[in-house]
Amino acid sequence: MKIASFALLVVLLNGLLSWSINLPQDVGPDVPSGKLNSLSFAPFREGQGPLDEKFPTAEQIDADLRLMGETTHSIRTYASAEGSMQIIPSLAQKHGLKMIQGAWLGNIKEDNQVEIAEVIRSANANPDVVKRVIVGNEVLLRGDLKPEKLIEYIREVKRSVKQPVSYADVWSMYMKYPELIKEVDFITIHILPYWEDEPITVDQAPAHIERIFKQVQQEADTIAPGKPILIGESGWPGEGRQRGWSVPSVVNEAKFIRALIKVATKNGFDYNIVEAFNQSWKSELEGVVGANWGLFSVDRKEVFPLTGKVYENPDWLNGVIASTILFLIIVAFGWKSLKALSTMRLAFFLAFSQLLSFLLPNMLENLWYTSYSDWQRFQTLLIVGLNAILAGLILQRGYGLLANKAANPKFGAWIYTLCMLFAGYAVYKTFGLAINGRYISFPTVAVYIPVIGIFGLMLISYMTERPWSLKAIEINRLGGHLKAKADQDKIMGYALLVVGLTLIIWETKAFLISRDFILAYPNVGERLGIAFVFSVTNCQLMVWLMCLAILALPLLVSGNKTGKRLHG
Repeated sequence: MKIASFALLVVLLNGLLSWSINLPQDVGPDVPSGKLNSLSFAPFREGQGPLDEKFPTAEQIDADLRLMGETTHSIRTYASAEGSMQIIPSLAQKHGLKMIQGAWLGNIKEDNQVEIAEVIRSANANPDVVKRVIVGNEVLLRGDLKPEKLIEYIREVKRSVKQPVSYADVWSMYMKYPELIKEVDFITIHILPYWEDEPITVDQAPAHIERIFKQVQQEADTIAPGKPILIGESGWPGEGRQRGWSVPSVVNEAKFIRALIKVATKNGFDYNIVEAFNQSWKSELEGVVGANWGLFSVDRKEVFPLTGKVYENPDWLNGVIASTILFLIIVAFGWKSLKALSTMRLAFFLAFSQLLSFLLPNMLENLWYTSYSDWQRFQTLLIVGLNAILAGLILQRGYGLLANKAANPKFGAWIYTLCMLFAGYAVYKTFGLAINGRYISFPTVAVYIPVIGIFGLMLISYMTERPWSLKAIEINRLGGHLKAKADQDKIMGYALLVVGLTLIIWETKAFLISRDFILAYPNVGERLGIAFVFSVTNCQLMVWLMCLAILALPLLVSGNKTGKRLHG
């Protein structure tokens, strides 16, 4: 009866906690009734993308444009000649859409000429649909073309079409190359607070957009007074790594979009939201964060509504159900054994079991959602499978400690091996984050079980070992592993700490050397201080460093000789 009562209480607490952290959130005023002004439109679906030259069918594009016809007045495209992109204007007209048509430029002259020729042909053939033309997207930012060559392409298109012609890039490129302002019929700037050299919170973003727009407008008026300005891209990622104070989330994405529309309406700004659909193929270039800017998911489901409150995870109840089933299986399997535990130890073991049962489905859902290829999905299944095995072994070891039973050396060897494997994985991923982590998400989810499992065993050790000392939490004693490998353990422990420290240094350096960050803070000392603050106040970064510390601690205290029978 005691076991059943405690199990029921734990299940209820799990449900209550999950419900409380997934309440719908107020993200600002509803978007006014009617359609959006304009949306960036790329019709690629799962398994498709320009990098692999796998393009959507006419039927798929038609279905997408039907949805766009219900959502927005206009779409912005980025390429004209690639794959099936040539059919977009005629299908857009079918669904009552206008277009800002783009020509994709790169560093290959022949491809550029094909794009230029097609955008000219399309603009002239579809004057009722193609209302504006954009020649090149962030070409200067990428360094693919020199300004002089870009201007040649702009002039060529202007001579050949009747529509207004522009070039699109981040706003600072127009400040760096003001000669572009004279060449274009309208100025197209990207204002993406998440990607700014000085990333800001989502609540600061509306004021930032207003300030940047007016700054560009003031500069433009000194060169070409009254020239129109289009915010060609503005949005916020719904998933991915935190940059400074810019935190990707579905709630923040919804909050940003609503605030953007409010600011644009108030000031009369012309704007285009990036983007209509999540783009899986972008993960190859920009990681998880690059693939998650859409109002709709890659399978065309609404990511968040434009009216009413917003759930960060509307499917949270599925996770509760899955974790409850796992927990009840554990309780049923160990029912007889659990009777031997005292009240306090039973309560702790059940709570610990429910926590691990909650983390596994959460891990699977998160990693699967952010897997964009067969290889990534294989990695997800491997990681989740290893975590599941480790969770089972840790629960068995935790019960043994609470019940004062001797450790099983075979299970102990597996716990040790898996913990070392995940520690090595953490070192590898952290090193990647440190040397080139702009697009790499913090891999916290992948080490849920070893981190929480080790921490839980530490707490159990503190409850059960008397007298207690720091040696009680060394990795071999926690796991019940008979053969200590102190030198090997310490090397791995120090490696975890070193890469963690390196990560902070390199994260700070990334801000320190950014062009716009240098312009904003020319004093090196001030710039270093602010860059460091951005790094150490990054919650995702700090949580990951805590994970590294928890993984490292049992390895660093390793070294005492273990007897033939480990305390259980």
